[in-house]
Amino acid sequence: MLLQLSAAELGPLIDVEGESEDTQLTQKLRALHQDIKGRPASPGDIASWNNSIPVVVRALLARGLGGVEVQIEFDLPHTSSAVDLVLCGQRPGTGEDSYLAVELKQVRHASVDPECPVAVDLGYGEGKNKLHPVRQVQRYCDYMKRYIPHLQRIEDPLTGVALLHNARDEHVAALFDLHETAHGWLYTLDDIDRFEGILTSKFTDASGGRAAKALAGGRWYPLRKVTDVARQRSVTGGGLTLLDEQVVAFDRITRRLERAAPLSRVGLELFYDAEAAHAAAPASGRKHVYILRGGPGSGKSAVALELQRELGLKGHEAVLASGSHAYTETLREIMTGSARRGQLAEKRRASCRLYRYFNSFTDASPDSVDVLICDEAHRLRRNSTDRWTPREVRDDDRPQAIELFRAAKVPIFLLDDHQSIRPDEVGTAEYLRELALDHGYSVSVEDLEGTFRAGGSKQYQGWVQQLLGLGTVSDPVGWRSDGRMALTVADSPEQMEQFILERASEGATARITAGFCWPWSNPNGDELVNDVRIGEWHRPWNVKPQHEVPNAPKSDLWSTDRRGVGQIGCVYTAQTFEYDWNGVIIGPDLLFRDGMFRVDRSASRDPGFRGGIEDQVVERCIRNAYHVLLTRGVVGTVLYAVDQDTHNELRRLIPGTIGMQNVDGARPRLTAEGSQLPPAYRTRRR
Repeated sequence: MLLQLSAAELGPLIDVEGESEDTQLTQKLRALHQDIKGRPASPGDIASWNNSIPVVVRALLARGLGGVEVQIEFDLPHTSSAVDLVLCGQRPGTGEDSYLAVELKQVRHASVDPECPVAVDLGYGEGKNKLHPVRQVQRYCDYMKRYIPHLQRIEDPLTGVALLHNARDEHVAALFDLHETAHGWLYTLDDIDRFEGILTSKFTDASGGRAAKALAGGRWYPLRKVTDVARQRSVTGGGLTLLDEQVVAFDRITRRLERAAPLSRVGLELFYDAEAAHAAAPASGRKHVYILRGGPGSGKSAVALELQRELGLKGHEAVLASGSHAYTETLREIMTGSARRGQLAEKRRASCRLYRYFNSFTDASPDSVDVLICDEAHRLRRNSTDRWTPREVRDDDRPQAIELFRAAKVPIFLLDDHQSIRPDEVGTAEYLRELALDHGYSVSVEDLEGTFRAGGSKQYQGWVQQLLGLGTVSDPVGWRSDGRMALTVADSPEQMEQFILERASEGATARITAGFCWPWSNPNGDELVNDVRIGEWHRPWNVKPQHEVPNAPKSDLWSTDRRGVGQIGCVYTAQTFEYDWNGVIIGPDLLFRDGMFRVDRSASRDPGFRGGIEDQVVERCIRNAYHVLLTRGVVGTVLYAVDQDTHNELRRLIPGTIGMQNVDGARPRLTAEGSQLPPAYRTRRR
């Protein structure tokens, strides 16, 4: 969070003094924002601090609740989202810890998207709908209860409200149609007295310091990963909690399915508020292509699996397709692993039907799949031809995406424009959009802007893209911690390995990956070959596909099987997955020269780059591959570069190191050193 003070302490800070346009509180918050996040606060943040926070503080003081602690911009665990205010105090009558999450909106007018009642135009002039503020705070509260153990130990400790303190009821009337719950109530300028009533029902005048400390200082439950929701696909409440743009995207798609049901014969009854889907299905029955674009950890796979899971709970079948062998086989393995006695064959058949590959639809009949969810769509290939394709059809130049468009009544694509890693992979949002329009389909492109990886650090995501020259700016800059994740540099591969093994022994998920700069040999009998060699240190790659070795997982399961920590993973086995601690060895295919990182294709051993592949294509693939490897970590990432000049540059850019410490009186162990290590690392006990 940015700041925590009691309402009584905030009272003197919410007035403007002298010629400044900002309150004393805003001046303080601007300095904290710059210091903690390394960038200036946005105009929207500043306006909220000046105009919105004082409304809440004055309401607390008016009701004699000066002891209530106010946490400003409370960070949600593991994600880039934050609650505007969390009020912490003691509950009347019991004295138990009590909390109120407050989302502040300065809007005066609002309208609801007729096709999606949780997507609203709040008049910000951005040309993009936002998540309904009531649904936003409801999801935030659900998320907090899921990941903060302290909130599960008390009965009904948390309430949520959206406060539109400038708006009159009549000007935002459409927002009241959304169902309210204890985790999400809507208050406007006409409801300030009622809002103050909520405050007195939640808090006494006693100090909220104990409650605030328990909320901000407690540990978090580990982040649920995409494989976790796959394991719990049939469990009510077992899915991932979607937030912000994820909710809007999910709702738009599912409501479109409902409206399309009479035309497509997809009998879906999924929605909590079906009558709110005002728009009728288009009479022409024109097929609509959905594209969801987002960076690493933005929740693409979460949306994909939640869509499939929700459909499954309602008795409807959606197929999830991917171009990743590891991802598809892991999902199949999870499904067959839940088979009871006598069900294995049936489960295996179902898993092969529900989890498929992009090239599985070459001969599919038109509209033979009700809902086709194409995850990892950046791995779409130009066409589905491969070495097993019959000779008589190898000249078919039909794009692979067209096969998917045609096969599905409702085609959905989820992708990252910077994660295609082979020369023949063409999946970008623009490519799919143009192809769909050229073939007469309607298209929508939604962006997922948050992140659930790297401790929710959007700053880290941007830093990686700038480091690798994937964004508009290619100058690498020094890493400045935002307190959400740990980024360190190891002195040697031996030190990195020891650190990763220690984290794994403590119960964290941890892996080492490397650029594809060493040969990848077949097993020598029952033994893996130590192909990755750096000085005296040598380790094997993960098991090659089509091979099995005792005491090591198959390649598809390297990221999720605990035995995977014993091998070095490559980009093909790491993509899609995540683990708490991420060790990355940068090989000699990425070198720091003349002030920037440059690609040396001659150092790559990737067989996909053989032949007449253009240099710019190889460069794109190698940079994207490191983009994938550097963004797998949930808690922290440790780097080591083989090339000395490159390693020196990492040392210059990254202040974090690894050192030997005595922790809590236990035996000395390697720890990540540096300022502002994330709470998920500081406090996690397993």
